[in-house]
Amino acid sequence: MSSSRNLADLRAPQIPTSLTKDSIIVLPLGAIEQHGPHLPLNTDFVVADAVSQAAVNKVGEETNAWLLPTLPFTKSNEHAWSGGTFWLSATTLMSVLDDIGRCVASTPARKILFINGHGGNSALTAMMNREIRLKYGLQTFLAHPHMPADQGGSSAASELGMGVHGGMDETSVMLHLRPDLVDMSLAVRRVPEKLAENEQVRFGGRVAFGWLSNDFFADGHIGDPTGASAEIGGQMFASAVDSLCGAMREISTFDFGR
Repeated sequence: MSSSRNLADLRAPQIPTSLTKDSIIVLPLGAIEQHGPHLPLNTDFVVADAVSQAAVNKVGEETNAWLLPTLPFTKSNEHAWSGGTFWLSATTLMSVLDDIGRCVASTPARKILFINGHGGNSALTAMMNREIRLKYGLQTFLAHPHMPADQGGSSAASELGMGVHGGMDETSVMLHLRPDLVDMSLAVRRVPEKLAENEQVRFGGRVAFGWLSNDFFADGHIGDPTGASAEIGGQMFASAVDSLCGAMREISTFDFGR
């Protein structure tokens, strides 16, 4: 049998012998969307793909995890104003995830883990966790390489807690993973200072609001990438991999508290 933990590397007769009811099917979700003038369109794809591959390489055999190819196109319509953004509608992505759940259910595996690299997918994917659970009886899980700042995650002090897109964290991780795709000469601070004065109606506040990435600044990123570095990115990447490894260990034995 192949030593690879990439599901697509298996041959069809190996599926019933390699996968069991305890196997975790891992699906990374990326995006192809504008990330301001300094980062490439494939930022979310690169991060989700690299973190997922590293985590599965590290604990895949221990947790019986198998990695699917990263989904490149997802729900990125907050960036639809920008040419070069390729996005699926919410209904299309829901159908895609439902179809993937159906395919997982046709194997011996009973667990699917979405590793979401794009914050715009979070609410929809969380909802699909329950839909797939109900429809196919699978155990479903959602993790992020780094929780977005508008969903309770951390953000650099210079971003006033609102580095939600193309800021310090994403830029640092890309400088670690693919520095050849980053142009720091174009990196500028873009933080909605007025919004930071609000207690509730703000990124990460108790009152959510709909937004497009160019509602705040014309170049479409929200954060402060100017202090980003490959060293910070390397630390963040290692932390994300360790966190996902821990999550996968818990998922491998998860059974609703029984």
